[in-house]
Amino acid sequence: MYPKLLIDILGWTGSILYLLAYTLVSAKKVEGDSLLYQGMNIVAGVLLVVYTLALGAYATTSLNAVWVAIGLFTLGRKWLTRN
Repeated sequence: MYPKLLIDILGWTGSILYLLAYTLVSAKKVEGDSLLYQGMNIVAGVLLVVYTLALGAYATTSLNAVWVAIGLFTLGRKWLTRN
């Protein structure tokens, strides 16, 4: 498989995951702090970090890296405060 095609597939997959996660939370099918929603956002963010790094789009890379950090923070906080 060509490297550019693989990078494009990662980018599209990340974008679709972001949109699917947002659709699920907007339709009230999942909660915003759920493992599913945050997990989808974390995976999507990592895929888009790889994609945007390959493109040299560093502002967007930073945005997605922060998005991943927020997801990890949210899940970590939820795990630490569970009863």
